[in-house]
Amino acid sequence: MSDETGSVSEAEIAVHWGEEAYFTPPESFVAQANLTDRDIRKRYSLENFPNYYEDFANLLSWDRKWDKLLDSSNPPFYKWFVGGRLNVSYNCIDRHLEKYRNKTAIHFVPEPENEHIEHVTYQELWVKVNEFAAFLRDKVGVKQGDRVTIHMPMVPELPVTMLALARLGAIHSVVFAGFSAKACAGRIVDSESRVLITMDGYYRAGTLLDHKEKADVACDEASAEGQKVETVLVWQRYPGRYSSPTPLKAGRDLVVNDELPAFRGKRVAPVSVPAEDPLFLMYTSGSTGRPKGAQHSTGGYLSYVTWTSKMIQDIHPDDVYWCMADIGWITGHSYIVYGPLALAASTVIYEGTPTYPDAGRPWRVAEELGVNIFHTSPTSIRALRKAGGGNPEKYNYHFKHMTTVGEPIEPDVWKWYHKVVGKGEAVIVDTWWQTENGGFLCSTVPAVDKMKPGSAGPPIPGIHPMILDEDGNRMPAGTGKAGNICIENPWPGMFQGIWHDPDRFVATYFTKYNKNPKSKDWRDWPYFAGDGAMLAADGYFRILGRIDDVINVAGHRLGTKELESAALTVAGVAEAAVVAAKDDIKGVMPEIYVSLQPGVEANAAMAKKVSDAVAKEIGPIARPRKVWLVPDLPKTRSGKIMRRILAAISNNNPDTGDITTLANPEMVEQIQKIHQAG
Repeated sequence: MSDETGSVSEAEIAVHWGEEAYFTPPESFVAQANLTDRDIRKRYSLENFPNYYEDFANLLSWDRKWDKLLDSSNPPFYKWFVGGRLNVSYNCIDRHLEKYRNKTAIHFVPEPENEHIEHVTYQELWVKVNEFAAFLRDKVGVKQGDRVTIHMPMVPELPVTMLALARLGAIHSVVFAGFSAKACAGRIVDSESRVLITMDGYYRAGTLLDHKEKADVACDEASAEGQKVETVLVWQRYPGRYSSPTPLKAGRDLVVNDELPAFRGKRVAPVSVPAEDPLFLMYTSGSTGRPKGAQHSTGGYLSYVTWTSKMIQDIHPDDVYWCMADIGWITGHSYIVYGPLALAASTVIYEGTPTYPDAGRPWRVAEELGVNIFHTSPTSIRALRKAGGGNPEKYNYHFKHMTTVGEPIEPDVWKWYHKVVGKGEAVIVDTWWQTENGGFLCSTVPAVDKMKPGSAGPPIPGIHPMILDEDGNRMPAGTGKAGNICIENPWPGMFQGIWHDPDRFVATYFTKYNKNPKSKDWRDWPYFAGDGAMLAADGYFRILGRIDDVINVAGHRLGTKELESAALTVAGVAEAAVVAAKDDIKGVMPEIYVSLQPGVEANAAMAKKVSDAVAKEIGPIARPRKVWLVPDLPKTRSGKIMRRILAAISNNNPDTGDITTLANPEMVEQIQKIHQAG
């Protein structure tokens, strides 16, 4: 990894995962697939850019066709489908009514297993969206261009709310329900929302949580920062019954379910908006610096998620599709709500914890609803595996297709997912993308490309990634060296900018490799993703995680993901998280926190097995300073492992930061005690 002088490029992360064998998609899948053209990437070559993006736009219904496909005159502020007009709500609902009026649009699965699954047809969704849009417009005064903050859980009223706002041409900002009131307040202030839409309560791990209390605190915090919330709209988890102990505030709070009867039968014509109008803001995590409001367009974004839903996830109108993410994240926006509904599919919304009351719950849901496309994160897959998998073989479901998203998936976990969850029948697409990207950037085309565990695969047709070293030199395929993954060309799903902060947009994503800030040529503005990756000789990209997630041990740069993957090869290991611990001799050394599968004893022998596996898989330089065996890893409500907390503990830093939004805050104290005793 080093040159003759012994120096190591900042981007050259030591990569030691061996290349895995291919898995071939079954003929039964290929026979029914939406995209089987083996020349697709040739047709979508850079020579044909941007014209091939007409294929994406042609999946939508336009009120007025665009005059110009791409305006790149002011890079990196690109405009797609300029002059075109459309409405997202119309594209996701109205245009399906003639053919699919009585087809289920949303299957809502409540967490309590004794509650009936709710099936909302496209006709019913159309009625609900129209009546709520009428209420928003006529009673609340919401109009085109307004920003409205939504702090809601996984219930059907959430997409109803999003689609009603889109129908009016208003901009929504959905805040993940598990976020604190303070986090919600920050997003209210930044987006200048005067309306907050929330819910009284929802279920999580068997408990009906009080969600309304967060709205009161969020409004107070926002007001202290100069942004007054004039109206709080409260949906009821049980219509006709208020489920929160937090009282309503007179003059500000309105219970939506009490107000809607006055709007029964009301219809709202979808507002035709320019393709370049913002559809929503999605705030990225604020772990470093204040949250960034990624601003996504209407026409470009919707065309991109519709095409990728159809071609990469292979969604047909008769499919029952379940993405187990949360709508409060970009995955939920793109691949629970907008992509599937634009294709007239049936999308599943599950309220609570996927392993409640046991790990068999997802497979019972899949069996009952006939789910045939399943989409989840490696974190969820590892959690299911840790819980014993829930015996998928007991249940009569059959997935034709499974997606993994959110972080690199270890080959060992991939194989378990394929064999046990997919029963060896399903194709897997391991997708790489980010909040800022709108939709997938790298993935196999499921009927065209072979699958390779641990690799996201080739780029999405039309996307042209490259690996650059720190000096901006392109790194060839097959060298075994890693660098920074960048995208050469703009694409319609790419965000338009950071809300109210264009300078930060340019500095964060484009300045690193831009050699001429005055250039008007998009070729001079590669998109810097901030992820480390390597390109294999076969053209498959392996994502190594954030560039920050790299440990430099005595000049050797090790990707944390590969260390974690090595730990997961040990039988009995459920999850692993690697952090950098300061070391007097080597600068930093890796420490690994490991949780074990049920029934596996936490002892010195197990810790040694993990340590030896890392040294064997990667090399002696990677041997961890310490393996900590812990009951569980600290996680957010969405299942993200909070490595910064573990890093603080490893480095004896008493300040672990805010832990109130963790799903298991009690685990922090337990791990601290284990660390002190160790």
